Amino acid sequence: MLLLTFLIICSSPTVLGQQEESLFEDDVDLADFDLDIAPRRVPRQVKTILTKETKPHIQELSIKTTIISRYAFTAVYCAMLNRHSAAAEGVFSFQIPAGAYVSNFTMIIGGRVYQSEIRPRQKKVKQENGKARNKESGEASPEQELEVFRMSASIPGRNRAVFLLTYEELLQRRLGRYEHVTSLRPLQLVSRLSLDVTIVDHSPITHLQVLPLRNGKSTNSGSSKTQVKKDPPVTSVIKQEKNVCKITFGPNIVQQAKITTNGLLGDFVIRYDVQREMGIGDIQVLNGHFVHYFAPKDLPAVPKNVVFVIDTSASMVGTKIRQTKDALFTILKDLRPGDHFNFISFSNKIKVWQPNRLVPVTPLNIRDAKKFIYMMVPTGGTNIDGGIQTGSDLLREYLSSPDASPNSVSLIIFMTDGRPTVGEIKPTAILGNTRSAVQEKFCIFTIGMGNDVDYRLLDRMALENCGMMRRIPEDADASAMLKGFYDEIGTPLLSDIRINYTEDSVQYVTQHLFTNYFNGSEIVIAGKLTNDSVESLHVQVTASNNDKNIILETDIPLRNRQIETEKHVNEARVAMASGPKTPASGVTHGLGIALGSIAEDFVERVWGFLSVKDGLRSRLRSQTSKEREDHIKQATNLSLTYNFLTPLTNMVVEKPEVLADGTMAPTPTRPPSSGDAVSTVNELPSDAEDEEPQRDNKKPSSQNLSLGNKIGKVERRPDKKSITVSKTSADGDPHFVVEFPMSKLTVCFNINGEPGHILRLVSDHKNSGVTVNGKLIGAPAPPGSHKKQRTYFSTITIVVDLPKRAYIEVTPKKVILDGRDRMVLPCHSTVSVDSGVLSVSIVGKSNVTVTVGGNVMFVILLHQYKNPASYQRDHLGFYIGNSKGLSHQCHGLLGQFLYEEVGLAELPAEADSEPSPVLKVKERSVPVVKKNRRIFSGTQNVDCWFARNNAAKLIDGQYEDYLMSHMFDTGDWPHGTNTA
Repeated sequence: MLLLTFLIICSSPTVLGQQEESLFEDDVDLADFDLDIAPRRVPRQVKTILTKETKPHIQELSIKTTIISRYAFTAVYCAMLNRHSAAAEGVFSFQIPAGAYVSNFTMIIGGRVYQSEIRPRQKKVKQENGKARNKESGEASPEQELEVFRMSASIPGRNRAVFLLTYEELLQRRLGRYEHVTSLRPLQLVSRLSLDVTIVDHSPITHLQVLPLRNGKSTNSGSSKTQVKKDPPVTSVIKQEKNVCKITFGPNIVQQAKITTNGLLGDFVIRYDVQREMGIGDIQVLNGHFVHYFAPKDLPAVPKNVVFVIDTSASMVGTKIRQTKDALFTILKDLRPGDHFNFISFSNKIKVWQPNRLVPVTPLNIRDAKKFIYMMVPTGGTNIDGGIQTGSDLLREYLSSPDASPNSVSLIIFMTDGRPTVGEIKPTAILGNTRSAVQEKFCIFTIGMGNDVDYRLLDRMALENCGMMRRIPEDADASAMLKGFYDEIGTPLLSDIRINYTEDSVQYVTQHLFTNYFNGSEIVIAGKLTNDSVESLHVQVTASNNDKNIILETDIPLRNRQIETEKHVNEARVAMASGPKTPASGVTHGLGIALGSIAEDFVERVWGFLSVKDGLRSRLRSQTSKEREDHIKQATNLSLTYNFLTPLTNMVVEKPEVLADGTMAPTPTRPPSSGDAVSTVNELPSDAEDEEPQRDNKKPSSQNLSLGNKIGKVERRPDKKSITVSKTSADGDPHFVVEFPMSKLTVCFNINGEPGHILRLVSDHKNSGVTVNGKLIGAPAPPGSHKKQRTYFSTITIVVDLPKRAYIEVTPKKVILDGRDRMVLPCHSTVSVDSGVLSVSIVGKSNVTVTVGGNVMFVILLHQYKNPASYQRDHLGFYIGNSKGLSHQCHGLLGQFLYEEVGLAELPAEADSEPSPVLKVKERSVPVVKKNRRIFSGTQNVDCWFARNNAAKLIDGQYEDYLMSHMFDTGDWPHGTNTA
């Protein structure tokens, strides 16, 4: 995850005319460029470069990354200005690491918002203008395997376009360090450029290092010979505390020009590690999920059996073979006593250095191996299958001999610069042959050099055989990268690692069986808890180290870990809030809001991220078509749930249309459908072209960025804070209140749910089309309380399917409205929006009123704390203001009572006892007691009859019947789910 890499390209077909030639004069007007430096301080050369630009100018490029416990959220804001009178094309092209998932993309052009949508990947996808995740060799940093997100849009004359992109990734630990990379290559001088990286970790941060800007060709992680200068880039500011680090970089346009005038600044690289304690590792718990970081140290190295399989075909001639030999000579020096090894070269012919055996590490064997390497001469074609088969047979036979150590680690390191041209050339057949030869007895690590490599074949070969693949770009220092890759896997510390958790406490755990653990790496596992009410989670780690078995066991106190993790999240929120202010106060500030809200669920998102990765790997390893389809379905559903752009999903964006007169075409009155002109951003695996299309389960993102207070038909109104609605509500912990006007009774009950549970509040999907769901968040009980924990509503969604689809998602910080247009509104502002089907009115920091079709109204109270105590959480209260538009078949925890009548009776008194009141509901008798409840933020008290035990007998069915699978589930009660 070495995280943030970046490239922006802007192109325009506009050609400067005679009138614009005057801009070349010395006395030019730089007002359009909106510089963060006085124009008089801009050198003439820089002025000339700016005024000669024919493409849209990047006024602002703001990149914000928050790394919370090694999970990185990145948000990018790019504002382009078309200075000319004619429309011009702006191309937003953004490089991200191959392991990252895009989670949101938004364009604002001509004052209109164009929001992306993640959909299941269809069998055949026609790409119009949008392209994404294409490999790009020329600009890729040799460290990173980069992929390009690209979207073009026509910008009207004298207009601005804003592009917003977010993506997420889990940082991988390599050689004892995490690395975060921001590729700053906008290909032009930028008026305002800012990079803001915040690192917050549960453990103290160590070995923080900000490297000089890296140009991508001469340096890499495997070698630092060319990095003579070690100072951070100019204008960098580094602030480090125990658990929090903030790094900023903001060169003005003159400082950029001193580095380079072509906009290719280079990679901004941050490296760090965290302090670790011996034992089971670091486990964090939050909102029904946990993440476990395991990186043991100070263990003796496990002996390894390694076979190097090296491509010596004709294409390796020159620099490639020379750098390969240099790397192998260095690797030979690092082999340890106790290791066994061999070398194989392949082209048309297969050559084995020591036939039928692996040899120990001795001075004589090292000397002879160097001779074999020195004599390797590039010639002929590329027999990939033959090389792998020979190496596998050699290693497999050695492992079955008495000479092999039972606790050693065995692996093949396979390197090629081309595609198969000799012997078996079909990738599927090569993969099948490899699986048969390996027989799950050892791992294969693959390395591809240059541009003419079937990287998908190498990637699958590694994934299917417990290894990993590394890419070496054409112009990179191959010798250093080969050595660096070997260093990552050259010191195995553990083998056969198994990590188990209490079975009845864990619903789903990501990969927890690992073949090997290498020094300087890290094992990360995430899980979903089935029951947060349990006090502890039992963790057991078993593994082999050399000639002994290791068992580590402990009980993790879940409540304490939840409190510690919440404190950790608060630290991240405070750190982000104290970040530097940028000139674009509207949208750029919204990036911080979006990152802050996501961070509150970072453990769940780590679980979702790793679960998708697991599903994709399992898909490749599937032995039957049914097993493969099950993995595809699971990974697709998770991708949609977390709004991830993955190999199984597409990103669809409506294309803005500029008319002949240069103005924007009218905005459609509905979200784009499959028949609209859209740009599709996708990543298609070559082996999945024949898959059946998945159902379009649209689940909108929870990460859309705040776009300011006035978008589309947004109007400011001086709404009053006072509200008058019915008492029927779900507020607080949560306390449910139901008013029966005809019966002149008020009934109340509690629902003791678990954090992460999603409750169905109103269900009228088949009639009025309205569905309301609420998600619970956990909090510790206040001191002296009889409860162990409390739960509150953190998110409420209102989905409407009639007459056309729309939805509103409300959190204490923001409101997402998807009607005519899709927009995100902050809850701290007073604003009203009418989208046709839905209308929303926000009273800043007080309440949100949602109206559906004029005859249904819901009011959502915003409970926010300025300085929250440890047991306080920002949350929501839900009130039904007008239910006339809901049908008599309406259901849900609140909806089922809207048209009911109830009666109150008393059971005869028994000896020495008072008569017991009972409530008559739908021919059921419900024991109740008199209580008093506070509603409307404590401004009103209401007397009510309280039903105990999660409203047993009062509600239809059981509490569990009202649990939904996700926030946009519109399934009918009590069984079946639909996805809105």
